[in-house]
Amino acid sequence: MLKTPPAPRILGIDPGTATVGYGVLDCLGHDSFSCAATGIIHTPSGVPMGDRLKMIRTDVISLIKEYAPDLVALEAIFFFKNAKTLVPVAQARGVILEAASTMGLPTFEYTPMQVKLQLTGFGRADKRLVQLTLQKLMGHDSIIKPDDAADALALAICHARMQLTRLAPEPRHQSAPSLALGDRIEILRDE
Repeated sequence: MLKTPPAPRILGIDPGTATVGYGVLDCLGHDSFSCAATGIIHTPSGVPMGDRLKMIRTDVISLIKEYAPDLVALEAIFFFKNAKTLVPVAQARGVILEAASTMGLPTFEYTPMQVKLQLTGFGRADKRLVQLTLQKLMGHDSIIKPDDAADALALAICHARMQLTRLAPEPRHQSAPSLALGDRIEILRDE
């Protein structure tokens, strides 16, 4: 008899310089999840950039040691209108990628459109729909706050749905990996 591998734990990270969101997700089965932790890493403004990046690296390594994830899912760089925003986010991402590599973890990157598509079934969903869908998927009574932490948890779910569910046996009746239109409307109506 084949043994079922242990359920993976995913560390989702929403990178930034001032605030880095994180979410730790346990995959319990086919499209079934549990949130182990969410939060933010905050670096104070006015501190030299090198010191802020060092804080992010140190805290990411601490999170990896504390929660022992199997992998890291983080937001990919996508088109930015403002280069002043792009450069610091790219620097933070680099530090996060290096920290994960130092700790021996594979990393996976997803665009905001991929995350929205996996959570809501619509790649251009607004932030409110993503938050409400995440709340419903996780069985929480309220929207997960702060936004950066919720975004990080959404990245972890995106990875689980795009990568890990491929390993599970196919359900007898294949369903879409996201909420149907009627469910999206219901979530917004329940608000």
